[in-house]
Amino acid sequence: MLGFRKTIGASAAFAVMLGVFTVPLHAQDRALPYWASLRYDEVRMRVGPSEEYPIEWVYKRKGLPVKVVRVREGWRLVEDPEGTRGWIARSQLDPARAVLVTGSGLADIRGDASTSAGLRWRAKPGVVGRLLGCKPRWCEVDIAGRKGWIARERLWGAENLPGDE
Repeated sequence: MLGFRKTIGASAAFAVMLGVFTVPLHAQDRALPYWASLRYDEVRMRVGPSEEYPIEWVYKRKGLPVKVVRVREGWRLVEDPEGTRGWIARSQLDPARAVLVTGSGLADIRGDASTSAGLRWRAKPGVVGRLLGCKPRWCEVDIAGRKGWIARERLWGAENLPGDE
């Protein structure tokens, strides 16, 4: 009788352990890497995947695009536009795609996906906007409520990644 209880106990313990190890894999339903953006005006990046780890950076840029390169339970290892990597809690990330204007000089925002399309305005490097969609050489963006097309080569966050939908 006692041996039977031990077997049930051991089986239950094994099932619990199995569940612990499979939950993060099951919860990860996207291929890696994929794009996300910062959900809040202030987001903390840590050196490890827990609040026990020290804060490495404090971002003060809601909507900044980041590349998610690894998942560990409720934490995401992300890479920022400058190549810095660290851990951010999943709750601090927005799955909505965003982009960052890069390069030198002003970037033309046009009315359509063509250099011959009318110029709507220009954006400085460092401007953040929502990514609405892309064609091979152009991406449609929404920057502070204004929509237009920008050359894809001027954006960080527009690259197609395996985990993007």
